[in-house]
Amino acid sequence: MAGILYLCATPIGNLDDMTFRAIDTLKRVDLIAAEDTRHSRRLLDHFDIKTRMTSYHEYNRVEKAKYLVELLEDGKNIAVITDAGTPGISDPGEVLVRLCHEAKIQVTSLPGACALINALVSSGQETRRFAFEAFLPMDKKERKQILNRLEMEDRTIILYEAPHRLLRTLEELLAHLGNRSMTLCRELTKQYETIFLSDIKSIYEYYTENQIKGECVLVIEGKSLEEQKKEEEKNYLAMDLEDHMNLYLEKGHSKKDAMKQVAKDRGVGKRDIYQELLQKNKDHKS
Repeated sequence: MAGILYLCATPIGNLDDMTFRAIDTLKRVDLIAAEDTRHSRRLLDHFDIKTRMTSYHEYNRVEKAKYLVELLEDGKNIAVITDAGTPGISDPGEVLVRLCHEAKIQVTSLPGACALINALVSSGQETRRFAFEAFLPMDKKERKQILNRLEMEDRTIILYEAPHRLLRTLEELLAHLGNRSMTLCRELTKQYETIFLSDIKSIYEYYTENQIKGECVLVIEGKSLEEQKKEEEKNYLAMDLEDHMNLYLEKGHSKKDAMKQVAKDRGVGKRDIYQELLQKNKDHKS
């Protein structure tokens, strides 16, 4: 009978956030796959966990995952832990989970600390809908593509960032998104936890004068419906009126309904559209 893969969340700062179930599971499994065994040794020693560890990280994620699946198929129970937080979020755990599903091996996740959720619910930003981008890629082309897509994102945006790259990222966000509301969360659950609700520009200016320490989570306001409407109106106003009308006429709208929709798109009255089309028609005839 195959074993079970346990995804065990570990504290993101405060060791008291370790759950009783996670401690018990880590003591009972046959093997713990850890992102950094030296880092995790301190955690295991604190809770008197003697289970053997093996390294499972970004650089061996494919080959080691295959090896771990073989052990699971032989009936071994394995727990996966990351340096901090929930495995599978911004770490190689997702590769192993996918292989386990393909091999019909049971996977179960033990809930616990997760920096993005902690930051989101503490941020003061809208929590109903959000887009998690983790760390922006270092490749310039890919990074620009993602930032371009985020310009139109209407959900709350969550990013991770290292302190030494924070100012550069804030500059890019300001250039692409404008000066939106943003909450910077750092050192979550630790002694010097900071949750700083302001806007991108103000936070950038603050940290040009003050040293930033600790990993950061940026929680950024999504593009508002009002902003989207203004931008759409701007795009429509740049379009030739007759071309705009043809967009709807070609879809089978009557001339009356097309004028009504064009007026709505442009933020004007239907009579204004009628008069402008009438004038254009007169100009063409003359």
